[in-house]
Amino acid sequence: MRPKAYIETTVISYLTARESPVAVIAGRQQVTREWWERRRDLYDLAVSEIVAQEAADGDAEAASKRLAVLEGIPSLSLSPESLALAEALVSECPIPEEWIEDGFHIALSAVNGMDFLVTWNCKHIANAKLRHDIERIVESHGYACPVICTPEELMED
Repeated sequence: MRPKAYIETTVISYLTARESPVAVIAGRQQVTREWWERRRDLYDLAVSEIVAQEAADGDAEAASKRLAVLEGIPSLSLSPESLALAEALVSECPIPEEWIEDGFHIALSAVNGMDFLVTWNCKHIANAKLRHDIERIVESHGYACPVICTPEELMED
């Protein structure tokens, strides 16, 4: 059985965006494209209605490209359990209230038993300073925390 990977919106954005003039971002875009082309088939992918909503925002042409990538990828729906866990991630402090969507990504991936949460959001999700608290809160609510990582971390066997 293949591992399950929840794909957060930043991965889709980096995958479909035109190349950035900022070297760090351009590098992340390249890694994302390589992972998508060479490694994604090693995982059972999932996104969520939150990813679709975020992907639909902004420039219409860019949104269309992002949404096209999501076609055919199973989408997880918010449940009372994932809402409660997202609220706990905010109320117990690692995720700022104004970024509750980041809590939804973590909660959806945990409640649905995903092995990995793949993201480039290093501010509130793939953040070493927050990781221990995120894992503690997720586990205190009875779920296993997925491995939170970037596409780069999944490039090697």
